[in-house]
Amino acid sequence: MRKNVFGRQFSRDANERKSLFKSLISALILQGSIRTTLEKAKAIKGDVDKIVNKAKKGDITLKIQLLRPHIGVEAIDKVIKEIAPRFKDRSSGYTTIIKLGRRFSDNAAMVSMEWVIKPEIKNEIKELPAGKAEKPKTKRKATKK
Repeated sequence: MRKNVFGRQFSRDANERKSLFKSLISALILQGSIRTTLEKAKAIKGDVDKIVNKAKKGDITLKIQLLRPHIGVEAIDKVIKEIAPRFKDRSSGYTTIIKLGRRFSDNAAMVSMEWVIKPEIKNEIKELPAGKAEKPKTKRKATKK
C-alpha cells in the first residue's frame, strides 16, 4: 500500500528523478519555455515557485548556496539577475501550463510550460536619414568559362 507517500515516481529511482527535475527546471530558466508531459510539468511547478522565491530574497552568496542543489550553474545567474526581478510584485504563480494535445507515439498529454511574465524584447532598429535607402547586399556566384 502507498500511504503518506508524496510526489510522482515516473518509474525512476530517487537520483534519476532529481536529475530529471533539475534538468527540466534549468531548461525552463535558460530557454524561457519547455515542452514536456503534463505530469512532469505539474511535478516541477511547485519547485520552480520555490526557486524563484529563494532568488527574490537574501544575499547573493546565500542565494547561490540555496539554489545550487536544485538548478545548474548557468541557470543560477539567470534566475537571480533576470527572472527574480521580473516577479518582484508577485508572491507565487510564476509559470503557466498550456496544453498542446497528445503525443502520437504513446498518447501522453503534452504541454508547453512558460513564464507568466515574458521578458521585454528590445528591438533596435536603425533609422536611416530620409531619402537614403539601404541596398540589399547580394553575392555573385563566380562562373567558370
